[in-house]
Amino acid sequence: MAKIKVTKVRSVINRPKDQKQTMEALGLRKIGQTIEHEDTPSILGMINKVNHLVSVETK
Repeated sequence: MAKIKVTKVRSVINRPKDQKQTMEALGLRKIGQTIEHEDTPSILGMINKVNHLVSVETK
């Protein structure tokens, strides 16, 4: 499967609890942190939920 890079670009302060938990589940804690994930439907769904807080690039 393809890999995707997810980078946290915005803070989760004043965001709903489910968005905070989604960011934590993706492994993103600090702004500017980048994590590489497999391109699976569950990961894409989590990214879609918090797409306004992250930037995504495909490899």
